[in-house]
Amino acid sequence: MNPIVTGLMAYGMSGRLFHAPFLASNTAFRFKAVLERGQKKATQHYPDVISYSSVEALLNDPEIELIVVNSPNHTHFDLAKSALKAGKHVLIEKPAAIHVAEAKTLFELGKKLDLKVLVYQNRRYDSSFLSFKKVLESGCLGKLLEVHLRLDRYRMAIGAKPFKENPEIPGNGLLYDIGPHLLDHAIELFGKPVEFHKTTAKHRPATRVDDYFHLHLVYPEGLNVYLSSAMLIADPQPAFVAHGSLGSFVKMSADVQQAQLDAGMMPSDAVFGLEPAGSEGKLVQMGLGQEKNTTWVPAEKGDYNALFNAVYQTIRNDTLFPVKEEEILLQLRLLDSENT
Repeated sequence: MNPIVTGLMAYGMSGRLFHAPFLASNTAFRFKAVLERGQKKATQHYPDVISYSSVEALLNDPEIELIVVNSPNHTHFDLAKSALKAGKHVLIEKPAAIHVAEAKTLFELGKKLDLKVLVYQNRRYDSSFLSFKKVLESGCLGKLLEVHLRLDRYRMAIGAKPFKENPEIPGNGLLYDIGPHLLDHAIELFGKPVEFHKTTAKHRPATRVDDYFHLHLVYPEGLNVYLSSAMLIADPQPAFVAHGSLGSFVKMSADVQQAQLDAGMMPSDAVFGLEPAGSEGKLVQMGLGQEKNTTWVPAEKGDYNALFNAVYQTIRNDTLFPVKEEEILLQLRLLDSENT
C-alpha cells in the first residue's frame, strides 16, 4: 500500500474526533502535519505529527498530498482553493462551500489541475442511517409514502464559536450546521426533489441566527420527505421514520462513534461503531389479514473509516467517490435557495 501523506487544516473538535484518529490508525494514510495557530495540542496525542503555525507552512510542505479542510464553514472555499493551487488533493468538511458557484469553482479547478475535490459526509456511515437505508432498500415497506429525518438537541446557551452564531459570517446557524447532514441523507436515498419548501426560525433567547429548520422535499409519486432540526428539544424524537404501503420503520439515532472517539477509543477497536443493545429499530409490517407483525432490527456497524477508505481508492485508483459532485451541488442549491 502507498499511504497518502496527509495534512489537517485544524485540530478543534472536528480534527480531534473525526479526522486525526482515522488518519493515524488507517494504514492507507500517513498523518504528517496539522495547522495549529495557538496551543499545540495535536502532538500530545500524535508526537510524530508536525504542528505548523500557518496555512502557508502547511501548504508548502512538499511531501503532503492531501489536505483535510476542516476549518470554519466560511473558510472552506478559500482554503480549499489555496490547497488545490499548491498541488494538493482536498477533503472538505461539510458544507463544501457556502454557495453553489464556489463549489463549482472548486470542482472545475480540481479537474483542471488533475486533483481530487472530495467532500466529507461522514454521517452516511452512522450505524442508524446504514440500518435505515438497508430497510428502505429491501422493499419491505412497499411503496414509500412519507419519510422523516431529524436531529434534535437541547442547547439553550449561545455557542462560543462565532462562525456558527454570528449572522455577519456566511454559513452561520443550524441550517448550515446540520442541514448538510440531513440533506445528504435525503439526496443519497431519493435524489433530486421536484419541489422544495424551507422554514427557519430563531427560538433561543438572544440568538442572532436560526436555531430551527424544517425542510419539505416532494418527490414523484407522492413521496414526501421532511427534514427537521432544532436546538430546544428536551425529548429528542426518532431520527429515522419511514411509512410505506406495507409497513413502517422507526429508529432513534444511536450511533456511538463520536462518543467512543471522545472517550479515546480508536477506530481499530473491535467494538467501535457497535450500537448498544436496546437501540434496535422497530419494523412493523402488515400481514395479509391486516395483522401487525413487529420485528426489532439490529443496527449495522457504524464505520467512518469507510469514507477514508473511499478517499484512498479515489485518489490512488481513480475510483468514483461515493459523495458525488452533483449531490453536493444540489445540497448547496437547496441550502442557499429560497423555496422552489
